[in-house]
Amino acid sequence: MKYQEEFLEYLKKEKRMARNTQEAYHRDAVDFCCFLKERGLEDPAAAGNPDVLSFLTGLRKAGRSAATINRKLASIRAFYTFLMQEGIISSNPAQNVRPPKVERKKLEYLTLDEVDRLLRTPDDSVLGRRDRALMELLYATGIRVNEVIAANVEDVNLRIGFFTCTGETGKARIIPIGRPARAALEEYIYETRGELVKDEDAGKEKALFVNFYGKRLTRQGLWKILGEYGQKAGIEKKMTPHLLRISFAVHMVQNGADLKSLQELLGHEDMTATQVYLSVTKNRIKDVYDKTHPRA
Repeated sequence: MKYQEEFLEYLKKEKRMARNTQEAYHRDAVDFCCFLKERGLEDPAAAGNPDVLSFLTGLRKAGRSAATINRKLASIRAFYTFLMQEGIISSNPAQNVRPPKVERKKLEYLTLDEVDRLLRTPDDSVLGRRDRALMELLYATGIRVNEVIAANVEDVNLRIGFFTCTGETGKARIIPIGRPARAALEEYIYETRGELVKDEDAGKEKALFVNFYGKRLTRQGLWKILGEYGQKAGIEKKMTPHLLRISFAVHMVQNGADLKSLQELLGHEDMTATQVYLSVTKNRIKDVYDKTHPRA
């Protein structure tokens, strides 16, 4: 497709998007270009506002969700922003297209009691100590599954209590870690990790969290670990890395964290992604009002 390889390079090098986001935006742009070709437009630079609207209308009639349509619209906007930057077009045909309203699902997160039960579940075996450090770090920092899998030992500074997270975008962020997480990580790094990493790999394996064979923990392995501990702790919610990330954010907001700081901690590019956590405080205020106002 015309301009597609250049667009992908633009997403990688200039927008510095995470790999999954790059692929999604690129795929959406290709889909739109195929749609245009079916309408007789070989060059996407010749498309106009009606073409974008027709594409989105077709998605809606096909039963695609509002969230999916919004993402595809964002991808198309980014594609034409790239074409404008290259001097190929002078205006963005998707700029003034209004996205469909997305109905926000109620946030599911762990209560403080559930978090406490979860973090007390691992035993004092080698893998138990590893898993305690793993879950403490996830809850203490709110990092993504890919970020914890990619973490290396050198990313943890136990002396001052910080975790350096690079993530897939290449933009590093430094996240504080509290005392319980520091203690669990200290025990794991200095006493436990060496029991998992084989002697021949001791100086070569940089991964912070390793599996039973001393190799970097995989995404699937992490999901399995959390699922098993969720069941052991008697938590009915589906235990995932993202659930711990959401719980981290919700508990921060409930205890007074401002959205700008939370955005930086979570590594959100757009404040809109962070604002979803405002709904939690609104619900809490409503509950307080209902319980305390004499004429509620």
